[in-house]
Amino acid sequence: MAGNNKLTEEKIFEAATEEFVDKGMDGARMQDIATRAGINKALLHYYFRTKDHLFDAVFEMIARKIMKRFSPVFDENFSFEDKIRFFFREHISFLQENPKLPGFILNEINRNPARIKKLLSSVDFENIWNTFYKQHKEDLLKYNISKETMPQLMISIAAMSVFPFAARGIIEGALMKSGIEFNDFMEERKKFAAEFVISAISK
Repeated sequence: MAGNNKLTEEKIFEAATEEFVDKGMDGARMQDIATRAGINKALLHYYFRTKDHLFDAVFEMIARKIMKRFSPVFDENFSFEDKIRFFFREHISFLQENPKLPGFILNEINRNPARIKKLLSSVDFENIWNTFYKQHKEDLLKYNISKETMPQLMISIAAMSVFPFAARGIIEGALMKSGIEFNDFMEERKKFAAEFVISAISK
């Protein structure tokens, strides 16, 4: 029975993620989520009483997936430069697998910033920045990066991989004029962006 419950929950999460990412919180419908999951609406409400509860659960699940995928960046055996290369490689790959995710998150931030802020409150960003700083203090001082400017560096790095997906329509159009495919561009960006950041902070 427990196995069946877990399978049903997985189907719901998969269907709800697709529905929310495709249509946003406002456009998503519980009936459509149930249909995608191959269950009836009553069973969906048994697991998640409201669309709000389901949305929160899906958003938290996405956050956990992201944190799990990037957990190796906390490995003390990785150099700081290797972590930058790892992040761009994995982050861009993750966004290639989930290309609608940046737009979905940005839309929800604009639609209901208080909700997103509350959902992200469980992520201790300050601890993440402090951990990186402690692990690589000598390198960072060499790069003239202080504990106070760590957030500037981290957010700048994340933005370099997120922005092309968030503004894909514009960027894809600009690249086409040069005969460049978006996916080829992003594959090259995994290495280019990492080396660009390393070169910039090393000067």
